[in-house]
Amino acid sequence: MAHFAKISEENEVLTVLTVENKNLLNDEGVETESVGQAYLEKHNNWPAHLWIQTSYNTQSNKHNSGDNSKAFRGNYAGIGKTYYPEHDIFIGPKTFPSWVLNVAEASWKSPIGDAPDLTAEQQAQNEAVTHMWVYNWNESGQSWDLENLKV
Repeated sequence: MAHFAKISEENEVLTVLTVENKNLLNDEGVETESVGQAYLEKHNNWPAHLWIQTSYNTQSNKHNSGDNSKAFRGNYAGIGKTYYPEHDIFIGPKTFPSWVLNVAEASWKSPIGDAPDLTAEQQAQNEAVTHMWVYNWNESGQSWDLENLKV
């Protein structure tokens, strides 16, 4: 089965449908996205160019088989995600206004990078469930703030 995202003119994912592989075959018997798009246009009354194939097995530009050469369009499409044709990727809503698109990982990243790692002591306390240390993004301070959630 292949998966196709139905997108709006604004590139928002409206739904995702599955298509049997036999409905993707061109005259040479090769699976082709454009054949699937034409099939979906005919059977769903939605323009072919607004059906974009997506990979169920791709997340953050990594393929779940471990073979990232198979990663396709950044992330599996889903309702609420957006297709960015200039980068040929699907991505979810922006996490915070200040965050920037990391095309290589098909994800939003803070302007100062990832949250710091917890210390070994904090990790041990989390595992023992005596504390719950987490870093949360502080948009107004543009920082990762360490918090101890009550257990």
